[in-house]
Amino acid sequence: MKDCIFDNFQNSVDESLLRHRSILDIITKLQESEARVNRAVIKSITNCGCIKVEAKKQSTPDNIDDLDLDTLSASLDTHMQGNLCESCRDVLERELGNNLFYTTSLCNLLDLNLYDILLKEYDKINTLGKYNMR
Repeated sequence: MKDCIFDNFQNSVDESLLRHRSILDIITKLQESEARVNRAVIKSITNCGCIKVEAKKQSTPDNIDDLDLDTLSASLDTHMQGNLCESCRDVLERELGNNLFYTTSLCNLLDLNLYDILLKEYDKINTLGKYNMR
């Protein structure tokens, strides 16, 4: 069932992409959409203020060799405080959707299946688990 959703989405993207069929157009639109996602996050911080960033050097516990990965992961900071307001959430969802559209367009042009890519990444994450270290 889930693969049908991905396939349907990928087919819909392929059918709706009319103006930007060139690989150059798609890559530049994908890059632009990535910048717009970044900009929406920054605007949530600088204009709205619903989220706040307090960045500093990540500190690791002194006994790092004795810690398991769950404990180590819990000790690392996201540098973010707060939650997105509804308005910022809507903007980010729209921008991430556009980014997904152009990612899917690139998959279509290169004859790649988005669902297969997702499954391979999912399998890699599950196989390596926390040892994936991204």
